[in-house]
Amino acid sequence: MPSVVERYFQIALYLLVLSGFVTLVSTRGLDALTVLLVSMALLFRGYLLVSGRTLQIPEVWTTALTLTYVVFYLFDYAVISRGFVAATVHLVLFVMVMRLFSMKRERDSYFLAVIAFLMVLAAAVLTVDSIFLFAFTVFMLMAVATFILMEMRRASSTATVRVFSAGADVIGPRLGYSLAGAAPAIAVLILVSAAAIFFILPRVSTGYLTALAPNRELSTGFSDRVDLGQIGEIQQSGALVMHIQIDGDTAGAYDLKWRGVSLVVFDGKTWYNPHPQHVTSTLGVSRFVLGRPGAELRKSRIVEAQRIHYQVLMEPLASNVFFLAPTAIALEGNYRLLSMDDGGAVFDLDSEHPITRYTATSEIEEPTREELRSASRSYSPELFDYLQLPPLDPRVAALAQQITASASNNYDRAAAIETYLHTKFGYTLQLPSTVPRDAIANFLFERKQGHCEYFASSMTVMLRSLRIPARVVNGFRTGEFNDLTGQYVVRGSNAHSWVEAYFPGYGWVSFDPTPPAPALPRTGWNRGMLYLDAMASFWRDWVVNYDAGHQYHLGREAAHNGVAWFQRARHWAQRQQESWLRAARRTQRVVSDSPQRWGLGAAAAVVMILLAANLRRLWRAIGLRRLASRPEKSPRRAATVWYERMTRVLGRRGWRKSPAHTPTEFLNCIEDEAMRESVAKFTRHYESARFGGRAEDAQKLPELLEEISELAGR
Repeated sequence: MPSVVERYFQIALYLLVLSGFVTLVSTRGLDALTVLLVSMALLFRGYLLVSGRTLQIPEVWTTALTLTYVVFYLFDYAVISRGFVAATVHLVLFVMVMRLFSMKRERDSYFLAVIAFLMVLAAAVLTVDSIFLFAFTVFMLMAVATFILMEMRRASSTATVRVFSAGADVIGPRLGYSLAGAAPAIAVLILVSAAAIFFILPRVSTGYLTALAPNRELSTGFSDRVDLGQIGEIQQSGALVMHIQIDGDTAGAYDLKWRGVSLVVFDGKTWYNPHPQHVTSTLGVSRFVLGRPGAELRKSRIVEAQRIHYQVLMEPLASNVFFLAPTAIALEGNYRLLSMDDGGAVFDLDSEHPITRYTATSEIEEPTREELRSASRSYSPELFDYLQLPPLDPRVAALAQQITASASNNYDRAAAIETYLHTKFGYTLQLPSTVPRDAIANFLFERKQGHCEYFASSMTVMLRSLRIPARVVNGFRTGEFNDLTGQYVVRGSNAHSWVEAYFPGYGWVSFDPTPPAPALPRTGWNRGMLYLDAMASFWRDWVVNYDAGHQYHLGREAAHNGVAWFQRARHWAQRQQESWLRAARRTQRVVSDSPQRWGLGAAAAVVMILLAANLRRLWRAIGLRRLASRPEKSPRRAATVWYERMTRVLGRRGWRKSPAHTPTEFLNCIEDEAMRESVAKFTRHYESARFGGRAEDAQKLPELLEEISELAGR
């Protein structure tokens, strides 16, 4: 029976690898010589399986050929392929062929299965031709059969009862018939179940994810009450917050701020927003008008070119605030009720539909400096809340007067304070352990460094001391642009606070007194993270956020316009393919510019592979060291580790413990009385910890071993 299973397993694994390679070849991305050579190797392997012959490449040859190919890889990269991607594909296919003819251990089979899957995955990215669907179906069929046989093979190797070998003539055909029926049935069931789950069941888990989200600091950082330091805490997190895609932006051309909440009242340590919320107007189902009737319009004319339309995909977070570019005029999403406050913050009042996806339109034109310099200094009474000040250190108002002494209008005064803070103070995310009694005075005259909240709060307070209405705004800076998806990736580290000052006739105008944080160097790792982000974005969009709206649209299109849907999917995939190819070409150019560095990188990769091969041993050694350093965590295991160390110390003095000796017998072999006494004490604590599980005895073993080492060193 085991020989029958082994034979069927080898055939199924071979067909799995073959189907993966055929799928990759169908993309027409491999050169003719590679296709020919690998095909000949696979055909020869198939001939050996059919004829019942074996060809096992010796391990010495495998090592020699692999090392030779490392040298050839550099030659391939520099002369033949002249590209990093093509040369790497050749390397992977070479490793696959070598492993086919040198399989000995079970892990070799797993390795081949993984390579086959990666070939299909690469083909899925590069093409959506109809042949791919057929090749993928064959691959899945072979995968089911392979893993069934892999489990049977593993179970038979550990079985204690063997089937009489003469029964193989009967068992072999029956096993083949069973596999021929079971594997296709399971593969079809997988396809049908996946289709049912994707097309029939909408995703409803977002609400639960939001309720359980651990990101509570985001909620407190964008609420009606924000303590100094809370935005700084958010900035220390690299957690993903949202993806933003601006229509027509394919190069990351915008550097916008995404408003969350504005804060009005300041008591010296905490900002508050006392203004009530009002329900927004609607333009039909799930479409909302932002802004208040009768609100003051800017004198400058808003042109169509300064209007942007964008989509936001939020991660599950504990916040009901929409983040929007200034000045937002409309919002659309699967929400029933929205509200706004006088500061322009927009809130979700629909508890059944937490914020996930929404689209919005904003007018981003700013008045010119000349317009703002000519603005009136007469403010309406409703703006007096924005002049409120807590008890201040007299030096703050004096500093504001000193900075703006030469300014003749409110805009130049605000710009002077912005420039002063931007150039004279340092940026740091190191938060003070306690908030000082007068945080603003401490920042301006003592610490002289901080994060954005301190800069924004200080500028707002100084503007108010000059009788200029101002407020603090919390939101996010525009994050990194992912050219693979055309989206801005906004993380917790992009959280930001800035200032808005009021100018009659023009409304609220933004100022940012915070100096930029030190730029992080861009590496290949950053590029890899963008690929991971692109995959995660696709997953969130089409899997996690697949709701009833997606369901209705997809069902209608599938029923009434299937051909058109397929063409759109084909065109989308081709665009993605072109994007990946452009990325590959960019990678090729980067590698071509410095072949020596990448050659050293390849050598380093070989070293890393060798280290990975011994990772289990290294991990075990690290685990034993950690266990020995904390014997109270696991007294029994730690006692064994420390006893082995003790025997090694004594072994170096000539007292070697035989595996047949018990601890007591070994003790009697030690002639030195002082040493025997110390070892006896060690042994008593060892046995108490090893067999009694006493943590206090285990903790004494390191000290006792040190005494034994000192005696042994005399």
